[in-house]
Amino acid sequence: MRRVARAMRRMPNPRLTGLGCGLFCGTSMLALACLDRLLFGASLTLYGALFLLVSALSAVWVRGGDLTSAPVVVPIAFAAGLPPVASGEDGLGGHLMALVTTLAMQAGWLYGGTLVAGLIVTVRKLRLMARRAAEREWERERERERERRRGLERDRSQEQRQREGQGQGQGQPPYDRRPVPPRAPRTTAQPGRTVPRSS
Repeated sequence: MRRVARAMRRMPNPRLTGLGCGLFCGTSMLALACLDRLLFGASLTLYGALFLLVSALSAVWVRGGDLTSAPVVVPIAFAAGLPPVASGEDGLGGHLMALVTTLAMQAGWLYGGTLVAGLIVTVRKLRLMARRAAEREWERERERERERRRGLERDRSQEQRQREGQGQGQGQPPYDRRPVPPRAPRTTAQPGRTVPRSS
């Protein structure tokens, strides 16, 4: 198991777009079908096994934003690679009939490759969601840590201001509280003398 994990780590890890995944599947299956016809006489079993491998690689190499495209393009690639290995009578009608017959007879490989791609894509999607959730939780934890540090710095600054205020109050000279002498009472104004009027 460890050897398989090490081999998977050593394999290239490209990130294909949805279109790139479709082109990779289609060209790979067409090339493998031609090699199968030349070397093994159009063995449908070998073609199906190679299709499983291509389906797994496509699901592994597609990028995270286009995960849903892998299970869609895999069956199309399976049908695109069938003409070289589907042996039929001469003429367009004969080839089309052989293609449909082969596609119906090899539906097990088609469903198997699509299922493999779907399972791999599902696992990758779950891992991606878990990673994003962990990143969001980490960001929240960092934000809480920042708020806590800000609160501590705010408390320290307030304590420092209070200490500085107390130090300034102790360093000032004491207030001179000398007794104030009582003020002298004001003299009331004398009423003016009235002069008798001469008759």
